Amino acid sequence: MSKILSIYGRDVKNIVTNWAALVIIAGLVMLPSLYAWFNIKASWDPYGNTGDIAIAVANNDKGTTMKGQSLNLGKEVVASLKDNHKLGWRFVSEADAMRGVRHGDYYASIIIPDNFSASIATVLSDNPTHAEILYYVNEKINAVSPKITSSGASGIIQEVSKNFVKTANGTIFKIFNELGIELQNQLPTIEKVRSLVFELEKNFPEINQAVNTAAQDIHTTNELVSKAQGALPIVTDLAKNGQQLAAGLDDFMGKASTAAKDIAPNVKQDLLLLQQTSMATEQLTALLKDPDVDPKTALDALDRISSRLTTGLEVQEALISWFDRLNQTAGGRLDFVSSKLKQVRDKMQSQLTLVNQIRSGVKKGEKPAMDLVNKLNTISGDVSDLLGDILGRYDSEIQPAIESGLQKAVKSAAEAKKVMDSAVQSLPDVKKVLSDASKGLAIGTQGISVIQKELPGVEAKVKELADRMRKFESEGNLQEVIDLLKNNFQQEGQFFAEPVVLKENQLFPIPNYGSAMSPFFSTLALWVGATLLVSLVTTEVHSPAAGTDYNSIQIYFGRFLTFLTLALLQSVLVTAGDIFLLGTYVVDKGWFILFGLVNSAVFMLIVYTLVSVFGNVGKALAIVLLVLQLAGSGGTFPIQTTPPFFRAIHPFLPFTYGISMMREAVGGMIWSVVRSDLLIMCVYVVITLVIGLALKGIINQLAAGLVKKAKESKLIH
Repeated sequence: MSKILSIYGRDVKNIVTNWAALVIIAGLVMLPSLYAWFNIKASWDPYGNTGDIAIAVANNDKGTTMKGQSLNLGKEVVASLKDNHKLGWRFVSEADAMRGVRHGDYYASIIIPDNFSASIATVLSDNPTHAEILYYVNEKINAVSPKITSSGASGIIQEVSKNFVKTANGTIFKIFNELGIELQNQLPTIEKVRSLVFELEKNFPEINQAVNTAAQDIHTTNELVSKAQGALPIVTDLAKNGQQLAAGLDDFMGKASTAAKDIAPNVKQDLLLLQQTSMATEQLTALLKDPDVDPKTALDALDRISSRLTTGLEVQEALISWFDRLNQTAGGRLDFVSSKLKQVRDKMQSQLTLVNQIRSGVKKGEKPAMDLVNKLNTISGDVSDLLGDILGRYDSEIQPAIESGLQKAVKSAAEAKKVMDSAVQSLPDVKKVLSDASKGLAIGTQGISVIQKELPGVEAKVKELADRMRKFESEGNLQEVIDLLKNNFQQEGQFFAEPVVLKENQLFPIPNYGSAMSPFFSTLALWVGATLLVSLVTTEVHSPAAGTDYNSIQIYFGRFLTFLTLALLQSVLVTAGDIFLLGTYVVDKGWFILFGLVNSAVFMLIVYTLVSVFGNVGKALAIVLLVLQLAGSGGTFPIQTTPPFFRAIHPFLPFTYGISMMREAVGGMIWSVVRSDLLIMCVYVVITLVIGLALKGIINQLAAGLVKKAKESKLIH
């Protein structure tokens, strides 16, 4: 042990007393920190500075009219982009946009065609067509910029779809809202007429008995007739009011039928959007199967699909409820729609679950599991087929069934109007009968036979009117219809446009990209520092003190203490500079510095042992290890995005566990992860020491002749 310490003490003395060596050693200590600091600062917040990425926007939309209202979605897109500072939007002509993107003045260009609004407005026609936005990108300017600009273009499409659904559905629901309020206002009169008709029907047996009794008791009959004549003006007024109300109800149901024709295409548009969501999910699987896909692009795509699937599930719940209620008036003809939509809902829920599982894996730095991706692809195809079947039968079966249900209600309203018209027409007959009865009573029993003859006809007409009212009530609940139509049209339009708002929760938030990359660049700098040390400082002890003879083990440990000291100084400078000079975000600062010391010690031991045992060949091996770890450690891109070779060696690389420890200190400690990483690092130490102690003396002796011959070339030291 004393000889090991003597080698270490001699090295320290030589460094301190030789100013040239001291300057070189100081430079070697500082160089790794500069390597780490410049790289971290350069990548501090690249995605927060995308506002200077120039994207040309050319709006050629001429606008259109829909239901008598002007519509120019191109102008709305431009207005929204002017308030969006995430990308550098440049509003130019189409010619300037195309010329600029070809020559590299713009990274991409977006062209809104002249028929953009007109194409979207075809949703209310028999042959709706998809609107297009033309997107051009110059991919040779930069490797990452196409992914950023593509995200911006997708955001435009999503915003346009949301605003259109909100506007169109809001207009239709407003019509229903007005009709529902009108019907609600007339509901007391409707109830009053209904009660009067049923009461009159109930009392007719008593009227008949009174007429029969009149033959025996003229006086009693005369009183009854007088009462009936006194009540007749009231009955007349109520019946006329009922006639006017029935006419208003008939007109209302006609308007409802017309409104249904307007909303049907919007329901179809919702189904098309659901199908597009499933198709987009199916397309996502192709992106996930690409081994070279950018993990951020994959994560962004997964987030968008997750949001669209969640929105789709909410829309489906509304559609299922709507079709269930409408099916009651359509005689069960829409059962298959609700059934298939429920199948779509269940499968889309499975899609959302799979997307969230894949997204969770990607966030952890894992490669999307192919079995999950393939399953997602299969379910997405099933959903597209189910929605395709519904859309294929929409015009021929579903829309006619919707209109048929409302036509049935219209027919019932028309029948109610006829009943009330008949009742009003019958009132003169009732009045005539009562008048005749009164005259008959005046002249005696001669008029009784006339009354008895006319009264059954009046009773039959009143009973017919009551039966028709009961039939109308059995076919539907008027209050349910009113409640459905009175819903807030603005809120319903907003709901269909954006039924779900994503609430994001970050478990280990890191405020900037530079801080997130500091574990990788710091770990890399420590290995580079170790490699620089063994390249410029010898691992052998030359010119030992007189009378001193060192064996290979003593040289190995004695000189390693010198390298370890310098490596630890490098680590302190790198990690402390990250925190206090650059201001990187670190939750556990003390552990960050300590883990840096552990990494530096282990890396130095590995690199020192390679050079101490294998000489110049060891230096080459250290550089090879550095190259392999750059791609195989998962420090930049998730390891799942790399080729199979790097995924295979990933668990065996020191960087894998060194970076993992540093990340725990930056984002927040999970001690089970830290303990596992430290255990693996200890394994590296044991393996390295075994190699160094067992092979140093043997290999050094075997290679002595080779080294001597190589030095004779005057090229290799």
